[in-house]
Amino acid sequence: MLQGFLGRKIGMTQVFRDDGRVVPVTIIEAGPCLVTQIKTTETDGYEAVQLGFLEAKKPNKPMRGHMRSGQVSRYLREVKADDVNEFRVGQSISVDIFEPGDRVDLIGRSKGRGFAGVMKRHGFHGGPRTHGQSDRARAPGSIGGGTTPGRVYKGMKMAGHMGDRRITAKGLEVIRVDPERNLLMVKGGVPGATNGLLQIRRAPRHRLATARNQ
Repeated sequence: MLQGFLGRKIGMTQVFRDDGRVVPVTIIEAGPCLVTQIKTTETDGYEAVQLGFLEAKKPNKPMRGHMRSGQVSRYLREVKADDVNEFRVGQSISVDIFEPGDRVDLIGRSKGRGFAGVMKRHGFHGGPRTHGQSDRARAPGSIGGGTTPGRVYKGMKMAGHMGDRRITAKGLEVIRVDPERNLLMVKGGVPGATNGLLQIRRAPRHRLATARNQ
């Protein structure tokens, strides 16, 4: 069984459970994914299955050579599998490997916000709006003492580049699976923008067991 899959974010909506409760869900176009390479311990030192997702519009020569057995995929990612011998190069895998009730981790890239100040980036409250503080409203304030420590500590929360980084949403519940339209609906929001690539990974069982015990 594959431990991961590929898809892209379509958007959000809401669905009704059988008991009438409304659940916010993210719709993901998951697959079909093409097996483009099998990694084995004998040849690569580890075992994994390389999956391709979406057709490349302008594939270059190395891409065509690597995927000469079938469609040239736009995205390539390696995922773990219980037994790599169950798969073959050129095999197409559908979203029906998931079932409602499964728990998955969604890995994506957050939206880029450019250069942001401390209020937007870290939630600072800003300075006082009175007592002559005319230009300190959105300033960070003190970043350290002059004599002691006489420097700025590493990791200080300051203005800088915000977003555009790898984010993992853990333990999301699969609400519905639609193999005919290659759709996967998971509870809640997931990182990334519309049409952004998502890696779907089965949540580790030990983490789910710990969460239930708590």
